[in-house]
Amino acid sequence: MSFAIGPDDPHADDVRRLLAAHLAFAHDNSPPEDVYALDVDGLLAADISFFSARDGDGGLLAVGALRRLDVGHAEIKSMHTAVSARGRGVGRAMLAHLLELARTRGCRRVSLETGTMAEFAPARALYASAGFVPCEPFGDYRPSPNSVCMTRLLD
Repeated sequence: MSFAIGPDDPHADDVRRLLAAHLAFAHDNSPPEDVYALDVDGLLAADISFFSARDGDGGLLAVGALRRLDVGHAEIKSMHTAVSARGRGVGRAMLAHLLELARTRGCRRVSLETGTMAEFAPARALYASAGFVPCEPFGDYRPSPNSVCMTRLLD
């Protein structure tokens, strides 16, 4: 599968639809107090860089964002792959892109939060395979049985 990852506009119609699916998934599988997924406006914050993966025809395959937490720490946000693109390496490529971006920006650590329920197992497996390990809550996250924070040190 050929695709390209680059900056995108969270207001684009197809991006909005995929982000709506991402938010719906979060709300369907997590209690409201443990949903940390960002909406379109949240992804437009100054500390966030937003990207999409698109096929050769411009079809949207996945989205992902990187939030700068401080000079050496970034957070993965809003990683979501379209159902039709799953299992093709698009999510792994997006994650690699975000990690490299963090590295080039001087970050030494990248963290994320995801759910603990079975529906989030593929995401947790992807992150673990990329070197992320469970960690204590960071930033505004709080301990919860429905949420797990993970982190990875960069080379």
